Formats: sequence, C-alpha cells, structure tokens
Amino acid sequence: MDAERRATDAERERRRFQGEQIRSEVPAKADVIVGLQWGDEGKGRIVDLYAADYDVVARFAGGDNAGHSIVVGERELALRIVPSGVMHPHVELFVGGGAVVNLQTLIGELDALIELGVDVSRVKISDRAHIVFPHHVERDKAGEASRASAIGTTGRGIGPAYVDRVARTGVRFADLLHRDNVAEVSNEQMMRIRRHIVDGVAYIHERLNNGKRVLLEGAQGSLLDVGYGTYPYVTSSHTIAGGACTGLGIGPGAIGRAIGVLKAYCTRVGGGPFPSELHDERGERLRGQGGEYGTVTGRPRRCGWLDAVAAQYAVALNGLTSAVITKLDVLTGFERVGIVTGYRLAGKRVEFADAGAPGLETEIEELSGWSEPIRGYRRIADLPRAARDYVDRVRELLGVPIELVSVGRERTQLAR
Repeated sequence: MDAERRATDAERERRRFQGEQIRSEVPAKADVIVGLQWGDEGKGRIVDLYAADYDVVARFAGGDNAGHSIVVGERELALRIVPSGVMHPHVELFVGGGAVVNLQTLIGELDALIELGVDVSRVKISDRAHIVFPHHVERDKAGEASRASAIGTTGRGIGPAYVDRVARTGVRFADLLHRDNVAEVSNEQMMRIRRHIVDGVAYIHERLNNGKRVLLEGAQGSLLDVGYGTYPYVTSSHTIAGGACTGLGIGPGAIGRAIGVLKAYCTRVGGGPFPSELHDERGERLRGQGGEYGTVTGRPRRCGWLDAVAAQYAVALNGLTSAVITKLDVLTGFERVGIVTGYRLAGKRVEFADAGAPGLETEIEELSGWSEPIRGYRRIADLPRAARDYVDRVRELLGVPIELVSVGRERTQLAR
C-alpha cells in the first residue's frame, strides 16, 4: 500500500508540475477600461495614458456616437471610431467585430490623422464589424422623431445598424472583400479601407498568443449598456467588460484587470433616469466648470452629484479591480459636495434597478468642499484634506482601489 501511495503521489506531483508548465504558456491577458456612468467619463484620456504601456488598443463596441479628443500642439482632434492611443507610434489600433463603423467617418479620421503625420497603417478593422450606411442614419433620425418620449440618440445610425446585424440583414467588412459589389460603397471607399480589414478573431488571438500587451477600450458607459443599463434610454451595444469578450471574440479567461473610469460627479446626455441630477444653480455650475457639452453632438449634459448606488452597480457588472476618478478639479470651490449613497421608494431602501421609478428619493451624504486649486498636485496623499477625504470616501463606497485621479485637463495633471 505504501508503494501504491508513493506511486500515486509521484503521479500527482508529475501532473501538478506539467500543469504549472502549461499554465506558464497561457497567452497574455488583456486589460479592459470601461466607463462606470452614462458615458463622457473621460475614458479616452485615460486609455490614451495607459496605452503607452501596451502594444495594442482594441475597441470592442459602439460606433461614431462615441467620441474622444486628442490634443496635438494647438490642434484638438475629435475621434469617434479610431481607438484611443493613436499618438503612441508603437501602438496597434484595432476596431473589433462588436463595433459598427460609418465609412465616411472612418475615412475622414484617417485623413485627419495622415495630416498630422500619423502612420494609419496601424489601424485595423475586424472583418466581423458591421457598416453604418446613410439609410441607417435616416432611420435613426426618423425613429427618434416618432417617439412620444425621445431616447436622446445621436442620430448617427448606430441603433438601426445593430438592428440589421441582429436581423441578419447587415453588411460586414468581410462582405466587402467577398462580394463583387456593395451598392452603397464606392470604389474609392473600397480602395481606402481594404488594406485596413483583417480577420478579427485571428488578429486578436495572434497578439495575445504572442504575449502582446493588449488594452481593451469600451465606448459610452456601463449604465448605457443595452442589457443592463437604464433601458430603454440606453445605447445599442454591450458597454460593460463582458462585452469585450463578444465584441472581440475572446473568452472571459483572456481578461486580466478591469479598470473603471468615473467622474467625481455625474452627467447624462438625453433622456432617461438620473437620480442624482441637480436642477439648480449647482447643476449649472458643474456644467460650466466642467465644460459639459457632448464631444459628438455639442449638446449640454445634465449634471448632478456622484451617484454611489449606480457606481456600486457598475462595479459589480464589470467585476472591477480598480477605478480612476476624473475631473476632481471641477468640484473646487463648492462649499459642500454631495454623494448619493442610497435610494428610497415608499420609505423602503431599493437598488439601482428602481432608478427610474416614480417617487424615487435619494439619500445624499454631504462632505466639506475645498477652495484651494488642486491642478498642481501629483500625489493623492498631498491633496487638500477635504479633497483627499472625498477621494477616500469614493474609494470606500466603490470597494476597489483608486489608481489615479485627474486634477485638470492637461495630460500631466494627474495625481497617483
């Protein structure tokens, strides 16, 4: 029996050792950055910052209804399709199969980047991505105009393009390669984009298998997710971290860190529930100090205090490992700063699922504000006491570490 036991132990050890060897050869994991609110959290800036340490930035959902700005010298360029990180010359830029792409917008962005001296051969589009055509834009605008209560879409054809995708009547980039012609795509457009089209699944897996560092970029915010946001006032794609798997064709085991980005306050564009919205001078002040107007549409954003109930919901949805707070400087000068810490309905505490319920009341925790300018600080620990207390309280409510806090618009205005 002792001999059998020793043989069994030896076999178990052999298998354990082989398992370790196998695990050491597992492909690299990809990290994902998502928004935790209703979009406009400043994800583009954060992705651009983190991209310096990655080989690939891959966008997994959305279309040109999302946008981020890059600043080159005195010129500011708004990008809607090309992923963040474009100004890092070593970074490959990939638009995954979960995205929908307007060809005219894409070509316009490529032209603008070429003018800036950017090597756009680094931009690749998955053959599984769907195309947004002019008729999608027309349907989008007509649908929004016909609704009794407008959702607040950007009118850029995103929803109808996703409808056609699900109805199996859409046109993919793969179809441009394998069909003699697509009536709505000109020969000139084909010549411009053909060299950017790749087998998206093979592309992303090859890079992961080769140990490339991959950063996955979400569009919009978690509370706009088509399945788990404030439906029907949502976007038409999955914006949460899980959407990276379906949007790029990778398994959940490929995801490493999940980093969430949220503003130090909340904003929302268009209709839909917004429990922490301020309808007074404070809301106007947040809009003015924060420059809260849409990157794509220019529409003024609704503004309110940070909603910790919504943020906790987003943390759970995304399996968040850490968070980044943006625009803390916008709160400078407020005597008191609020955080929504609870919802009540008919006297009973409720969860985020009831965010749009009539008669919903919010519990607001007020903290001391600060008047000292904070844009010169580079360490969270050095912030004025009240600002530091605010960051600490957000960390406590979210239940995850805070990696970074932005204290100004310039790239260097970050506190760690």
